[in-house]
Amino acid sequence: MSQLSLLIQNHGALLVFGTVLLEQFGLPIPAFPVLVVAGAMAMQGGASWQLCLLAVVLACLVCDIFWFRAGRYYGKRVLRLLCRISLSPDSCVNQTEDRFRRYGAKSLLVSKFIPGFNTIAAPMSGALGTPPRAFLGFAATGALLWGGTGLAVGAIFSDSVERVLTTLETLGSTALVVLGILLGMFVLYKYIERKRHRANLAVPRIGVSELRALMDGGHDPLVIDARSVTAQALESAIPGALLYSECEPGQLMAGLDKDRHIVVYCSCPNDVTAAQVAKAFLANGFHRARPLQGGLDAWRAHHGDQMAA
Repeated sequence: MSQLSLLIQNHGALLVFGTVLLEQFGLPIPAFPVLVVAGAMAMQGGASWQLCLLAVVLACLVCDIFWFRAGRYYGKRVLRLLCRISLSPDSCVNQTEDRFRRYGAKSLLVSKFIPGFNTIAAPMSGALGTPPRAFLGFAATGALLWGGTGLAVGAIFSDSVERVLTTLETLGSTALVVLGILLGMFVLYKYIERKRHRANLAVPRIGVSELRALMDGGHDPLVIDARSVTAQALESAIPGALLYSECEPGQLMAGLDKDRHIVVYCSCPNDVTAAQVAKAFLANGFHRARPLQGGLDAWRAHHGDQMAA
């Protein structure tokens, strides 16, 4: 029997609880393989699957309730923070928040199976005002499904799991080195992917002061709100902004003067969505299309300073 198997046999529920807790808080710790091993050990009589499943649900609920309350009180700021610390490209939250809005709290049933979606499901529930009782019901059921799946996979393939663990233990330190190299390569790949994503969107920005000067100077810039529908529900738009989500891009561009100033903004890190939309305008001959530097946060900060003065 491998050392990991013995560890789970002796401290199964505690190890499962700690691993799941750390992963759900955002650390790059693979909790699902631990669930698989715990399921295999339970099949062989070495661990209690009931205690392990209870540990999964408790750990998930501790983290989910924390992020739910953070989303309830801090809203979009929490989602932007999660996106900043993610290894995924900066558009990770913007790509999934409307999916959550489409299915509501029911998406918590499957969110833990979907990388990225799991990151925002709990805080998004809080930000959108999901009732706490409904949130707890769907979150607990989702944790049961996710944890139960991991334990069931381990139980079904218990013999294979034990052989793999025994082989890794036979390799000793070599196995740890190989696993470390693979993990490092994955992190490096995600980092390079994020850097390349940013480089592809490296277009000139316009500052809030320059935008205000265009407005006050009578240049009539077209301000476009490129945020998702969910983000628009969380924070009001810049006055007079055109909602890009309600437009058909081809028809919109066909009716515009290509010499007009086009300013696109969003509320995502590094103005990713705004830069994507601005690049689409630039590709169609709108040479004065630019994303707003800092997005909606910069606009609010600028006008908040003016009001304070």
